[in-house]
Amino acid sequence: MKREIIITSDGSTSINLPELNEQYHSKKGAINEAYHVFIRMGLDLFSDDISILEIGFGTGLNAFITYLESERRQLNINYVGVEAYPVLPEEVALLNYVPQLKAENYKYKFEKMHAVSWEENHEISHTYTLTKRKQLFEDINDENAFNLIYYDAFGSRVQPDLWEESIFEIMFKALKDNGVLVTYAAKGSARRAMQKVGFTVERLDGPPGKREMLRATKKVAE
Repeated sequence: MKREIIITSDGSTSINLPELNEQYHSKKGAINEAYHVFIRMGLDLFSDDISILEIGFGTGLNAFITYLESERRQLNINYVGVEAYPVLPEEVALLNYVPQLKAENYKYKFEKMHAVSWEENHEISHTYTLTKRKQLFEDINDENAFNLIYYDAFGSRVQPDLWEESIFEIMFKALKDNGVLVTYAAKGSARRAMQKVGFTVERLDGPPGKREMLRATKKVAE
Protein backbone atom coordinates (compact mmCIF):
# COMPACT_ATOMS: atom_id res chain seq x y z
CA MET A 1 0.00 0.00 0.00
CA LYS A 2 1.35 3.42 -0.97
CA ARG A 3 2.49 5.67 1.89
CA GLU A 4 3.54 9.30 1.48
CA ILE A 5 4.99 11.93 3.77
CA ILE A 6 2.77 15.00 4.20
CA ILE A 7 3.10 18.29 6.08
CA THR A 8 0.35 18.96 8.61
CA SER A 9 -1.07 22.32 9.65
CA ASP A 10 1.48 22.96 12.42
CA GLY A 11 4.39 22.28 10.07
CA SER A 12 5.14 18.78 11.35
CA THR A 13 5.10 15.68 9.18
CA SER A 14 2.77 12.70 9.09
CA ILE A 15 2.37 9.65 6.88
CA ASN A 16 -0.63 9.53 4.59
CA LEU A 17 -2.24 6.38 3.15
CA PRO A 18 -3.98 7.77 0.06
CA GLU A 19 -5.86 4.56 -0.75
CA LEU A 20 -7.55 4.69 2.65
CA ASN A 21 -7.60 8.49 3.04
CA GLU A 22 -6.06 7.91 6.48
CA GLN A 23 -3.08 9.47 8.24
CA TYR A 24 -0.78 8.40 11.07
CA HIS A 25 -1.34 11.79 12.75
CA SER A 26 -3.90 14.56 12.35
CA LYS A 27 -3.64 16.73 9.27
CA LYS A 28 -4.56 19.62 11.61
CA GLY A 29 -1.18 19.26 13.31
CA ALA A 30 0.73 16.10 14.21
CA ILE A 31 2.76 17.58 17.07
CA ASN A 32 -0.14 19.63 18.43
CA GLU A 33 -2.37 16.55 18.48
CA ALA A 34 0.27 14.41 20.19
CA TYR A 35 0.91 16.95 22.95
CA HIS A 36 -2.76 17.61 23.59
CA VAL A 37 -4.05 14.02 23.59
CA PHE A 38 -1.17 12.09 25.10
CA ILE A 39 0.80 14.56 27.21
CA ARG A 40 -1.72 17.10 28.53
CA MET A 41 -4.62 14.66 28.88
CA GLY A 42 -2.53 11.62 29.80
CA LEU A 43 1.03 11.97 31.07
CA ASP A 44 0.24 15.15 33.02
CA LEU A 45 -1.90 13.07 35.40
CA PHE A 46 1.19 11.29 36.72
CA SER A 47 4.10 12.53 38.83
CA ASP A 48 5.77 9.25 39.83
CA ASP A 49 7.58 6.58 37.82
CA ILE A 50 5.31 5.32 35.08
CA SER A 51 4.91 2.51 32.56
CA ILE A 52 3.30 3.47 29.24
CA LEU A 53 1.90 1.25 26.48
CA GLU A 54 1.51 2.84 23.07
CA ILE A 55 -0.92 1.26 20.64
CA GLY A 56 0.63 2.18 17.30
CA PHE A 57 4.34 3.08 17.63
CA GLY A 58 4.27 4.29 14.02
CA THR A 59 6.44 7.32 13.37
CA GLY A 60 7.80 7.38 16.92
CA LEU A 61 6.42 10.89 17.51
CA ASN A 62 4.53 10.02 20.69
CA ALA A 63 7.48 8.06 22.04
CA PHE A 64 9.87 10.93 21.29
CA ILE A 65 7.84 13.70 22.89
CA THR A 66 7.36 11.46 25.93
CA TYR A 67 11.12 10.99 26.07
CA LEU A 68 11.58 14.78 25.93
CA GLU A 69 9.10 15.12 28.81
CA SER A 70 10.99 12.49 30.83
CA GLU A 71 14.12 14.63 30.46
CA ARG A 72 12.33 17.86 31.33
CA ARG A 73 10.56 16.44 34.37
CA GLN A 74 13.24 13.92 35.39
CA LEU A 75 10.46 11.35 35.40
CA ASN A 76 11.35 7.66 35.04
CA ILE A 77 9.36 6.18 32.16
CA ASN A 78 9.22 2.60 30.91
CA TYR A 79 7.76 2.86 27.40
CA VAL A 80 6.42 -0.05 25.35
CA GLY A 81 5.40 0.63 21.75
CA VAL A 82 3.43 -1.97 19.83
CA GLU A 83 3.46 -1.88 16.04
CA ALA A 84 2.56 -4.63 13.56
CA TYR A 85 3.87 -2.82 10.48
CA PRO A 86 6.96 -0.72 11.29
CA VAL A 87 7.75 2.49 9.44
CA LEU A 88 10.61 2.09 6.97
CA PRO A 89 14.03 3.72 7.60
CA GLU A 90 13.70 5.84 4.46
CA GLU A 91 10.39 7.17 5.79
CA VAL A 92 11.88 7.93 9.21
CA ALA A 93 14.58 9.99 7.47
CA LEU A 94 11.88 12.29 6.05
CA LEU A 95 10.16 13.02 9.37
CA ASN A 96 10.84 16.52 10.70
CA TYR A 97 9.95 16.16 14.37
CA VAL A 98 13.42 16.98 15.70
CA PRO A 99 13.66 20.48 14.14
CA GLN A 100 9.97 21.21 14.68
CA LEU A 101 10.35 20.43 18.37
CA LYS A 102 13.61 22.42 18.50
CA ALA A 103 15.23 19.26 19.83
CA GLU A 104 18.38 19.13 17.70
CA ASN A 105 20.42 18.12 20.76
CA TYR A 106 18.30 14.95 20.94
CA LYS A 107 18.33 14.03 17.27
CA TYR A 108 20.45 10.96 18.00
CA LYS A 109 17.88 9.83 20.57
CA PHE A 110 15.07 9.92 17.99
CA GLU A 111 17.26 8.00 15.56
CA LYS A 112 18.17 5.49 18.27
CA MET A 113 14.52 4.83 19.04
CA HIS A 114 13.97 3.72 15.47
CA ALA A 115 17.30 1.90 15.14
CA VAL A 116 17.20 -0.30 18.25
CA SER A 117 16.14 -3.92 17.92
CA TRP A 118 12.60 -5.09 18.44
CA GLU A 119 11.42 -7.29 21.32
CA GLU A 120 14.19 -6.06 23.66
CA ASN A 121 14.34 -3.42 26.36
CA HIS A 122 16.71 -0.56 25.59
CA GLU A 123 17.95 2.29 27.79
CA ILE A 124 17.46 5.48 25.81
CA SER A 125 18.51 7.62 28.79
CA HIS A 126 18.81 7.27 32.54
CA THR A 127 15.11 8.22 32.81
CA TYR A 128 13.64 6.42 29.80
CA THR A 129 13.62 2.82 28.60
CA LEU A 130 12.00 1.64 25.37
CA THR A 131 10.73 -1.72 24.21
CA LYS A 132 9.31 -2.01 20.69
CA ARG A 133 7.10 -5.04 20.08
CA LYS A 134 6.17 -6.17 16.58
CA GLN A 135 2.72 -7.47 17.42
CA LEU A 136 -0.92 -7.31 16.45
CA PHE A 137 -2.89 -5.35 19.01
CA GLU A 138 -5.31 -8.22 19.56
CA ASP A 139 -2.38 -10.44 20.60
CA ILE A 140 -1.39 -8.27 23.56
CA ASN A 141 -1.67 -10.29 26.77
CA ASP A 142 -0.17 -8.03 29.45
CA GLU A 143 -2.04 -7.89 32.75
CA ASN A 144 -1.85 -5.10 35.36
CA ALA A 145 1.34 -3.84 33.72
CA PHE A 146 0.80 -0.21 32.67
CA ASN A 147 -0.25 3.08 34.24
CA LEU A 148 -1.11 4.75 30.95
CA ILE A 149 -2.09 3.67 27.44
CA TYR A 150 -1.70 5.91 24.42
CA TYR A 151 -4.39 4.50 22.13
CA ASP A 152 -3.31 5.78 18.72
CA ALA A 153 -4.70 3.15 16.36
CA PHE A 154 -6.13 4.00 12.94
CA GLY A 155 -9.70 5.28 13.08
CA SER A 156 -12.80 3.12 13.13
CA ARG A 157 -13.66 3.97 9.53
CA VAL A 158 -10.51 2.14 8.44
CA GLN A 159 -10.14 -0.48 11.21
CA PRO A 160 -13.45 -0.85 13.04
CA ASP A 161 -12.25 -3.99 14.85
CA LEU A 162 -9.79 -1.85 16.83
CA TRP A 163 -12.64 0.08 18.44
CA GLU A 164 -14.77 -2.82 19.71
CA GLU A 165 -15.30 -4.33 23.14
CA SER A 166 -12.85 -7.18 22.55
CA ILE A 167 -9.87 -4.86 22.06
CA PHE A 168 -10.79 -2.60 24.97
CA GLU A 169 -11.08 -5.64 27.23
CA ILE A 170 -7.42 -6.35 26.38
CA MET A 171 -6.54 -2.74 27.21
CA PHE A 172 -8.48 -2.90 30.48
CA LYS A 173 -6.57 -6.01 31.58
CA ALA A 174 -3.23 -4.45 30.61
CA LEU A 175 -3.75 -1.44 32.88
CA LYS A 176 -3.01 -1.30 36.58
CA ASP A 177 -5.75 -0.15 38.95
CA ASN A 178 -6.46 3.56 38.36
CA GLY A 179 -4.64 3.28 35.05
CA VAL A 180 -5.71 5.57 32.21
CA LEU A 181 -6.25 5.20 28.46
CA VAL A 182 -6.28 8.31 26.28
CA THR A 183 -7.23 8.51 22.61
CA TYR A 184 -7.98 11.16 20.00
CA ALA A 185 -11.24 9.35 19.16
CA ALA A 186 -14.63 10.51 20.41
CA LYS A 187 -17.20 8.27 18.70
CA GLY A 188 -20.10 7.18 20.86
CA SER A 189 -19.65 3.55 19.82
CA ALA A 190 -16.05 3.56 21.09
CA ARG A 191 -17.09 5.21 24.35
CA ARG A 192 -19.82 2.63 24.91
CA ALA A 193 -17.44 -0.24 24.13
CA MET A 194 -15.00 1.11 26.75
CA GLN A 195 -17.77 1.44 29.32
CA LYS A 196 -19.01 -2.10 28.72
CA VAL A 197 -15.65 -3.61 29.66
CA GLY A 198 -15.47 -1.59 32.88
CA PHE A 199 -13.87 1.75 32.05
CA THR A 200 -15.11 5.04 33.45
CA VAL A 201 -15.04 7.33 30.41
CA GLU A 202 -14.78 11.12 30.12
CA ARG A 203 -15.32 13.32 27.11
CA LEU A 204 -12.63 16.00 26.99
CA ASP A 205 -11.84 18.92 24.71
CA GLY A 206 -10.19 17.56 21.59
CA PRO A 207 -6.97 18.57 19.82
CA PRO A 208 -7.02 21.14 16.98
CA GLY A 209 -9.65 20.15 14.43
CA LYS A 210 -11.59 17.88 16.82
CA ARG A 211 -14.29 18.96 19.24
CA GLU A 212 -13.82 16.07 21.69
CA MET A 213 -11.57 13.15 22.65
CA LEU A 214 -11.93 10.32 25.19
CA ARG A 215 -10.14 9.42 28.41
CA ALA A 216 -10.94 6.11 30.08
CA THR A 217 -9.94 5.13 33.64
CA LYS A 218 -9.75 1.68 35.25
CA LYS A 219 -11.26 2.63 38.59
CA VAL A 220 -10.47 0.63 41.70
CA ALA A 221 -13.61 -0.98 43.11
CA GLU A 222 -14.68 0.63 46.38
